Amino acid sequence: MTTTPRVLIDGLAFPEGPRWHENRLWLSDMHAHQVIAVDSTGRSEVVVEVPGQPSGLGWTTDGRLLVVSMTDRRLLRLDSTGLTEVADLSHLASFHCNDMVVDGHGRAYVGNFGFDLIAQASFHPAELILVTPEGEAGVVARDMAFPNGAVITPDGQTLIVGESAGARLTAFDIRPDGWLVNRRVWAEVAPLVPDGICLDAENCVWVASPTTSEVARIREGGEIVDRIAVETHAYACMLGGPGRRTLFIATASTHEPKAARQTRTGRIEAVEVTVSGVGWP
Repeated sequence: MTTTPRVLIDGLAFPEGPRWHENRLWLSDMHAHQVIAVDSTGRSEVVVEVPGQPSGLGWTTDGRLLVVSMTDRRLLRLDSTGLTEVADLSHLASFHCNDMVVDGHGRAYVGNFGFDLIAQASFHPAELILVTPEGEAGVVARDMAFPNGAVITPDGQTLIVGESAGARLTAFDIRPDGWLVNRRVWAEVAPLVPDGICLDAENCVWVASPTTSEVARIREGGEIVDRIAVETHAYACMLGGPGRRTLFIATASTHEPKAARQTRTGRIEAVEVTVSGVGWP
């Protein structure tokens, strides 16, 4: 695939967690502390300010926004009165919370860094945390190498998560109660570093790889079948638009908070693809 992405919106600090919902692309401008929604013309709206730094996004079964608040390690819900705490994850997460996928039952799977990436601290394994719609939270996977972007297959039975520090995609079976079993390697992807991911109808995963400045489409087992280069770094991706055949790519020149706020090189770029998105998010 040789198509060059077009710019949908620019001037962002650090876009992450793009999600297609109700005919708009929603995203966390993480270092600007804002959740933004963008329509197909590039017109944007600030939906909510998140002081604790927003990351993963999703929705309850009745359509209310869920957002990960990173630095205080909480899952929040946007109600008519403002942000409400669904669950405090500070006693479960080793470090700042990060990306999230929410399934068709409103159950949220939240990852975390495991260690202070920005300060270049030593690696420490992290947890994947399940939060039920009632706000009950528990660790459903341990010893994860920086669990990041995640997807759930259309049948709701398989969760695939990118382990950024492990250069792999890891799959789990989802039990009826939401807990995870049968952990296995879905694909080794080095030299790619998987950040945000999304799933298509041929059971391929699009992986945003910031270190190699691209998004790559990967089959189970690790075969790369498509790749698209970006000018800076690709941090996340999402299939949306008409028929979910537009690949939206979150890019920026840096993930360092102060530099991101100063330079505001963040963009959402878009390119048409042939296979539609499926599953969650």
